[in-house]
Amino acid sequence: MQVYISVDMEGVAGVVHVDQTRRTGHDYERARRWMTAEADAAVKGAFDGGATAVLVNDGHGDMRNLVLEDLDPRAELISGSLKPLSMVQGVAASHACALFVGYHAGAGSRGGILDHTYYGRVVARCRVGGRDWNETALNAAVCGALGVPVALVTGDATACAQARELLGDVDVVVVKDAITRYAARAMHPSAACARIRAAAAAAVRGAGAGARRPFAPSPPHALEIDFVNAACADAAELVPGTRRVDGLTCAYRADDAATLIQVIQAWTILAGSTMV
Repeated sequence: MQVYISVDMEGVAGVVHVDQTRRTGHDYERARRWMTAEADAAVKGAFDGGATAVLVNDGHGDMRNLVLEDLDPRAELISGSLKPLSMVQGVAASHACALFVGYHAGAGSRGGILDHTYYGRVVARCRVGGRDWNETALNAAVCGALGVPVALVTGDATACAQARELLGDVDVVVVKDAITRYAARAMHPSAACARIRAAAAAAVRGAGAGARRPFAPSPPHALEIDFVNAACADAAELVPGTRRVDGLTCAYRADDAATLIQVIQAWTILAGSTMV
């Protein structure tokens, strides 16, 4: 049984500030160790639950954060960027389930540590079909289009609540409770890892028994992003097929979930080029 794991950083226990999530930050090296430890706990849990192969994708920032030699040697790692499917690069129909580790709340959330959607500097809000979607939903839709259910999401309490609201049948592990965007009450990293390992094992066992359904909304997907300023929307509008809704909002009709992710990447990269 093959299992896929996508790993982010903002939802990891102990992470509360951008200084911890950027390579130039003073606390980055410590935070990447916490991130690697939670990823490794999920890997070990997946094997405990019956996985025969585990593929891990580094989904944070420049996607070169996980320390390879600190991961279980039975796992394989995808790192680096750009990637066509970004945070879910490598997911395939052969995977019995996907696990999302270290995930965070969507842009515009209240009480979510470092809430954002894909590129926080330029995206104020992201909607699909008129409903707010965060990274959990966007990435789960790519998995779901391949028939792969998301069986576990870990992160802060707001991220986990959003995962259940959007995906429905998914296990969660809350590793911290946000007080504000930059403050949280977190459990010890070793306690977080123990919970993640146990939850991953249970989630994979359930997936192996066919207990999970993929998150697979029917295409086409009506994407709208509200940008932080008109210059960002000006740049995003350069992507063919984009429709400008108003000064801040661009829309796109995506025929499949993979295209949805690629358009978001193209929009945000172009929009980010306007930030000075």
